[in-house]
Amino acid sequence: MSYIVGFGELMLRLSAPNYERLFQSPELIATFGGGEANVCVSCARFGLPSRFLSAFPKNALGEKAAELLRGQNVDTSCIYWGEGRLGVYFLEKGANQRGSTVIYDRDDSVISHAKPADFDFDKAFQNAEWLHISGITPALSQDAADLTLSVVLEAKKRNVKVSCDLNYRKKLWAYGKKASDIMPNIVKNVDLLIANEEDIQLSLGMELAADVTKGHLEPQNYKPLLQDVLRQYPNVKAVATTLRESINANHNNWSAVLYQNETLYISKKYMITNIVDRVGGGDSFAAALLSGLHFFDDPQKSLEFAVAASCLKHSIEGDWNLVSKKEVLALMDGDGSGRVQR
Repeated sequence: MSYIVGFGELMLRLSAPNYERLFQSPELIATFGGGEANVCVSCARFGLPSRFLSAFPKNALGEKAAELLRGQNVDTSCIYWGEGRLGVYFLEKGANQRGSTVIYDRDDSVISHAKPADFDFDKAFQNAEWLHISGITPALSQDAADLTLSVVLEAKKRNVKVSCDLNYRKKLWAYGKKASDIMPNIVKNVDLLIANEEDIQLSLGMELAADVTKGHLEPQNYKPLLQDVLRQYPNVKAVATTLRESINANHNNWSAVLYQNETLYISKKYMITNIVDRVGGGDSFAAALLSGLHFFDDPQKSLEFAVAASCLKHSIEGDWNLVSKKEVLALMDGDGSGRVQR
């Protein structure tokens, strides 16, 4: 059985209830989330075995996080248990014209000081098809950046394909390095890249060949940009970009493009209104794209599966996309009515 291995940090997520401001009431909702773990959960729910490679603290928070991952059928046997803390993020969900806000508290988390020697890579990559990483973990510390590159190189030594969601996070790059100092060396070993125009510009230091930042997002305008990425990184076999047209915090139009084998694939566009929670939407896209590429011998169908899955994530509270492959396929087949299923 082929595994998806995710490498990164899982955090404690503390969110204000409903659409309240942080500390508007004394209540915070505690769950767990993090880009690469979110991918593992989605893949497992689609029936693709997944394994999470990470560093957790030896305390009740780490134990509960691992327990909940196992409850989603994610293999946690390769997690390193060390001294320190679990990263935390606070979320205030936006509404209408007020955007969402995230506050990170991740300094000195266990993974920010972990070393390659802390992991058994033979075990971690046993029966693995893909390693999925993001540009978030390398932003935490120099040690985390070095560890990410080491994990990628260990995967490549074992002929495991590498997927990377660049996920540029300005608030996290605070240890003296820029994303463009670190990410190019990692991307030189990547097979599938997921990135928007800001990610490409700020993480890879590439100038945009076309203006894709203003107004209505026209999928064809992304082709020159994605072609440039493949020219500069010939190891990358495919690059995908999600297209989010944000009308307001509760109303987005959602689609994506995939450039592979000199062909630009363009997905259906979904109009998403009354958004429940958009956090994890990009992660659910990445997971479903990896799953689609595994399930289907058709890039267009794989892309449609990814966009439909991530569309559904906007209706789910929390980081994790708690939907099934069957539900995604139903939406792909046109069942977007939201009617009661009896």
